[in-house]
Amino acid sequence: MEHARIAVTGASGLIGGALARSLTADGHTVVRLVRRAPRSADEVRWDPGRGTVDAAGLAGCDAVVNLAGAGVGDRRWTAAYKDLIRSSRVRGTTALAEAVAGLPEDVRPRVFLNGSATGYYGETGDRAVDESAPPGEGFLPGVCVEWEAAAAPAREAGVRTVFARTGLVVAPGGGAWGRLFPLFKAGLGGRLGNGRQYWSYIALHDEVAALRHLLDSEGLSGPFNLTAPEPLTNREITAAMAHVLRRPAVFAVPAPVLRAVLGEMAGDVLGSARVRPTRLLESGFRFAFPRIEGAIRAAL
Repeated sequence: MEHARIAVTGASGLIGGALARSLTADGHTVVRLVRRAPRSADEVRWDPGRGTVDAAGLAGCDAVVNLAGAGVGDRRWTAAYKDLIRSSRVRGTTALAEAVAGLPEDVRPRVFLNGSATGYYGETGDRAVDESAPPGEGFLPGVCVEWEAAAAPAREAGVRTVFARTGLVVAPGGGAWGRLFPLFKAGLGGRLGNGRQYWSYIALHDEVAALRHLLDSEGLSGPFNLTAPEPLTNREITAAMAHVLRRPAVFAVPAPVLRAVLGEMAGDVLGSARVRPTRLLESGFRFAFPRIEGAIRAAL
């Protein structure tokens, strides 16, 4: 896309913020969706909780990138917070997809790039999965299935619709790694549980590059796993963190302690997701940081 106008939800978050900066640096116009009264022509009002969006503000945009949603790791999973995790994704996506579908064809965005997560696959153990695998069982797979299904109005209106199933983003500014970096730098890092669970990770640089690749590649639609080519075990990642940061990593956290502290969310930390980016690689995407040491150094 040359000098495109791209609407982005979640532009204040880790991934959305990095994507917005990258697009702006290359001369594109980023239209931010905000939950307050707009303060400029490049802001559009929406309320994902109520499922409303100012559709007129999306007219003339070349693409819509939807990365909004309550943080999965931000709080303990109470019943109310689990409902917020689901509703903030599903209602917001439904509102955006319906708004896009309802626009006249000559001003309708050509691409709807919707966030999703490797949580779609649930617990995979040692079994490697790619985009051809069915969804897993449990809370997060259920959320991801509903989240992706909510984009149906855009797809049915003929808009190219893509799902970015993102893994654990290696960055100090948020997500799981936002909590890991301070611990390891303080010499308090260590494996979680038995450390044999697979973590599917991606460097923030590669996450942004992959999102832009999906926006720019006309023939691509459907789900794409945004993860490094080879998932690693938590034990291997712990060793890499210790090596790069030159700190000991001896403070293993037993599974019962994690469950006591995190509640149901501990299942996400202790669960194994061995996810591979088959479709992304087949589409011609090349990772700048395919290995964990490079991803960690890039984050620093």
